[in-house]
Amino acid sequence: MKNPDVIVIGSGIGGLCCAGLLAKAGKKVLILEAHSKPGGAAHGFEKNGYKFESGPSLWSGLGTWPTTNPLGQVLKALNQKVDLIKYRDWNVQIPEGDYTIGVGDRRFLDQIYSISGKKALQEWDQFIQVIKPIGAAANAIPLLALNQNKDTVFQLFKRSKTLFTHLKSFKYLGGAFGNLVDDHLKDPFLINWVELLCFLISGLSKNETNAAAMATLFDDWFKDDAYLEYPKGGSESIVNALLNGIYSFGGKLRLNSKVSQIIIKRNKAIGIELQNGEKVYADHIVSNADIWSTLDLIPKEISQKWRNERSRTPKCKSFLHLHLGFNAEGLENIPLHSIWVDDWARGITAERNVVVLSIPSALDQSMSPPNKHILHGYTPANEPWEKWENLKIGTKEYEKTKEDRCSVFWKPIERIIPDIHERIEIKMLGTPLTHQRFLNTKNGSYGPALSAAEGLFPGNKTPIKSLLMCGSSTFPGIGIPPVAASGAMVANTILGSKFQRNLIEELGI
Repeated sequence: MKNPDVIVIGSGIGGLCCAGLLAKAGKKVLILEAHSKPGGAAHGFEKNGYKFESGPSLWSGLGTWPTTNPLGQVLKALNQKVDLIKYRDWNVQIPEGDYTIGVGDRRFLDQIYSISGKKALQEWDQFIQVIKPIGAAANAIPLLALNQNKDTVFQLFKRSKTLFTHLKSFKYLGGAFGNLVDDHLKDPFLINWVELLCFLISGLSKNETNAAAMATLFDDWFKDDAYLEYPKGGSESIVNALLNGIYSFGGKLRLNSKVSQIIIKRNKAIGIELQNGEKVYADHIVSNADIWSTLDLIPKEISQKWRNERSRTPKCKSFLHLHLGFNAEGLENIPLHSIWVDDWARGITAERNVVVLSIPSALDQSMSPPNKHILHGYTPANEPWEKWENLKIGTKEYEKTKEDRCSVFWKPIERIIPDIHERIEIKMLGTPLTHQRFLNTKNGSYGPALSAAEGLFPGNKTPIKSLLMCGSSTFPGIGIPPVAASGAMVANTILGSKFQRNLIEELGI
């Protein structure tokens, strides 16, 4: 594409949502992706007929309309549908025992009673009653109605009657979820369970996780008719749907196109330079890279105060990954998801203390050859970069360290599939170095470790004119719904109030 209006650096969910709405508005959009696959953390890859997942494993709010999920709203705006498989349960292996726990009030209440008794059941019910109005308040203003222009004030005024009914709850939305938990939960299991959910969503403890994000999650998951969704074909099908929407409006994607520098003239971003020396110019540049990688693209003499401030952004820890392809003969009713916690007392964020396992072929057989399964295991945001930064991929020391650290996966897997080692046909291990290499994330980090107790994530704007940011380094934060919303917010900021009002009216949100 020659002379695009907007260049989007990176094809993560945030960048794709931004590009899709810009293209819908008639902008000439070019997405530049360093990797050979689009989608960022949501990309998939295939080996010997096995279709492996690399990132998100929990999805919801995409198959119903209306939805409060910004990703679902963007897909609707782009006229795209995703084939979804509904489910409710997952397996948990916790110090109290092995349980099947899922979304929906009744099912979880039964497990609370079996673990902690009647008093804890009453405590949870009271907690949910406190959370419900806060979740409703969080959803009262759709995130797609926000931008960093003055039009946000208009949107708030327009919805003032609705907002007034949630006035008492708004005070909780800007703080940490831990304050609500500490005020209303005393049962150890319930506190630990909420800590786990916070960590899985944000990579942080309950005392650092945003209350609005968790209240919205609770509003979605803990109601009688709640269910989760698995996109048939994996997370790649979400990426493909967004791309199909982008293409339908004339947008373009270039893979294997690593940006080496953002070109800035008179404090205005005017284009980019690729690693091969090619230069492309545009009216706006949007970075879907993390904050540290984005700063590396900006000449050091530009906006030094802002650069220094943002470069000090703390990082969440990284990941260990395990990908397996294995024989599924004789395995029936195998769980799609399993979450393992070794020891609550160590703290939910302790290294190698939590493992998440996903076997998507348990629901979607198209993900693997006949009578086979795939498994993706990962340790969520608890692997220290310091253990890896001085190692080199391919060395004996690296390979030994990789095997040793990834041994944490076998205990929870063997509790589900005792003879797993005899069944394995493909085994791939990943480390923070792998995570950094394929996702272009600094130190393989999950994202910024920004505590909600200290305020909101930074916004989408930068002090450099025509340079904006979306993704997990920006408001409203980490996770699929927030990054989708951040992409929409950037599009709204570029396009202005008329497009935004028309979009909100079109979607009826």
